[in-house]
Amino acid sequence: MKAMTKLMFTLVVLGLTFTSCSDDGSSLPEEEQSVDISEVALSSEVDAAASVIGDIIIDAYEGQESDALNRTDGQQSGLPDCVTITVVVQQGFREVTVDFGTEGCEVHGHVLKGQIVFSYTRDPEAQEILISYSLVDFFFDTKNIIGSKTLLKQLSNDNGNPQFTHTLDLTVIWPNGAQASREGVKEKEWVEGFASGVWSDNVFEISGYWTTTFVNGNMHSYEVVTPLRREVICFYFVSGSVDVQRTNFGGVFDYGSGDCDNEATFTTNNGNVIDVLLN
Repeated sequence: MKAMTKLMFTLVVLGLTFTSCSDDGSSLPEEEQSVDISEVALSSEVDAAASVIGDIIIDAYEGQESDALNRTDGQQSGLPDCVTITVVVQQGFREVTVDFGTEGCEVHGHVLKGQIVFSYTRDPEAQEILISYSLVDFFFDTKNIIGSKTLLKQLSNDNGNPQFTHTLDLTVIWPNGAQASREGVKEKEWVEGFASGVWSDNVFEISGYWTTTFVNGNMHSYEVVTPLRREVICFYFVSGSVDVQRTNFGGVFDYGSGDCDNEATFTTNNGNVIDVLLN
């Protein structure tokens, strides 16, 4: 019988425990398995933070490009009025500060504080734009996010769609002291909505690979098996799967088949299936 265990993550901690049953047993002690599963869940919270940060940068960039080109049919921003955007323009340079304030501003279902500061340069010959960003006193819900890296926009990939390649270098600190660092590369293909001028109908498909290292030294490696579908009107990935591996432990984290909900599953290498409710 496959193990079916439901985890409710409000504030997930590394000491989370759960019970399961299996005819063939488990290759890991229950305590060690619970730590591994909770770390997978914490990593999914890092995924959510990285995705929203990317969405916001793309949204603000597209809005500034529309303004710079005096386009009347430009992208309608998905950012609320509590977000302040400041632009510094110099010859060949443009710096954008997206400020969420110190009290908290709700964006895409999450409370954000602090600033995202980015600048960008164009390579007309290569049809690419390089966006460099940094996070300043930035909080995603109750988590402190530290990092600075790049997004490379291709105006048209092999499928004829815009694509952003996000180089990741983030550190996430939870209020209870849990900490994780994320490095890797995510390719974010803009598959729907990029020509409509309406932010709410945008859909991205994400592929790539990355590692997450926890403060206790545990390292997990991740590779997208099925592209993660990100519909910006939904708080969660609606579909897609990621292969997760670390020494003596691994499996596939699956976000489902298209519904906008907080339900996912983790199937371990030995076939046990664990139901997960995402925070």
